[in-house]
Amino acid sequence: MASMQEYVHKQFRYNFGIGMLDAAFFGFAWGFSSFGTIIPLFISQMTDSAILIGLIPAIHAVGWQLPQLFTANQIARLRRYKPLVMLMTIQERIPFIGLALAAWMFPRLGAAIILPLTFLLLIWQGLGSGFTANPWQSMIAKIIPAEARGSFFGSQAAVANIVISLTAILAGYLLDRFQSPLDFALCFGIASLGYALSMATLSFTREPYDDEKHIPETQPPLFQGMLNILRRDRNFAAFMAVRVLYQFATMGFAFYIVYALRKFNMDTITAGFMTAALTIAQTIANAGMGWLSDRVGHKKILVIGMLAVALSSLLAWGAPSLNWFYLVFIISALANVAYWTIGMVLVVEFGTETERPIYIGMSNTLVAPFTILAPILGGWIAEAFGYQSTFLLSALGGVLVTLMMIFLVKDPHPAG
Repeated sequence: MASMQEYVHKQFRYNFGIGMLDAAFFGFAWGFSSFGTIIPLFISQMTDSAILIGLIPAIHAVGWQLPQLFTANQIARLRRYKPLVMLMTIQERIPFIGLALAAWMFPRLGAAIILPLTFLLLIWQGLGSGFTANPWQSMIAKIIPAEARGSFFGSQAAVANIVISLTAILAGYLLDRFQSPLDFALCFGIASLGYALSMATLSFTREPYDDEKHIPETQPPLFQGMLNILRRDRNFAAFMAVRVLYQFATMGFAFYIVYALRKFNMDTITAGFMTAALTIAQTIANAGMGWLSDRVGHKKILVIGMLAVALSSLLAWGAPSLNWFYLVFIISALANVAYWTIGMVLVVEFGTETERPIYIGMSNTLVAPFTILAPILGGWIAEAFGYQSTFLLSALGGVLVTLMMIFLVKDPHPAG
């Protein structure tokens, strides 16, 4: 594959720049359509149900994870991923146009129609992102040299976070300045423009046609192939066990804000400062940990992230005052970046070029049920035994996944 690798290295700076520009436009759009703030605020106009509002980020997370395995066999047979990426990514962007129209029509049609329509659009968007995710990750792994993938994913996340922080402020201004239905319609409309610019930028990615990739004439059924990989690749099986248990180790993260509000009577201004601290920490951690993982190895950075899970949870459990939660959130940012950014880098290092989409699909789809189950379990423990019990169990889970990562998982592409 020397000729293709020569092309990849020759186009590396160009594709790196395209990736950063794509992240900037995507972050611009995300700030006006955040699943953590803007969309919950829109839905709160139609319902007081905490369950429905709480489902919003879960729909996006599970939508992103769930489809990735089911398309893996077809993706594994592709010699170019970009055409499929461009076709699928339309499905994660068009729904925001629908949200803009839904927001505009809400005063006329009412919650009885707009609320279920909004959730249908969110499900469409989530599944669209999931069908895009596997070919996109496969394409990035193909066009970005292995020694620079940590820097690429980390820098892309950092750029997106910076722009999200700025546009989130603009979105807040629009919501404060304009009345319904113009407020949310403007936010989702501007977001749609940002997503369109991001897609246009993505289309300029240069991906070579891989005529040297070995594609078997026949493939085993999806689940048989999955079981074959888990039996054959014990290192990946151990890594999957860590990813599943990680969901339970971090189940306390979702309750930090609520606990600080109830235990220390935190006001909304302080909550805003803590959210800002989390965002800034994640921005710095994405760039720094991505760059460092390319030099010292992805596994070592993941171990640091697992330790951060334990430390953040332990600090939340024993925090004597509200100010300690700044440190709690900053350390949790390290844990989140390790799992999402560095975890994505490590996943694409497993298997061959042909097998990579299946590895990517397994690493996400098999974790999806636990992504929902873990916070439900954490909430039940918090209600039955108190939030501190959830934090303590999370800390113990952090220790467990750290030990598993150290002793059971090997870095498939060690630095150097």
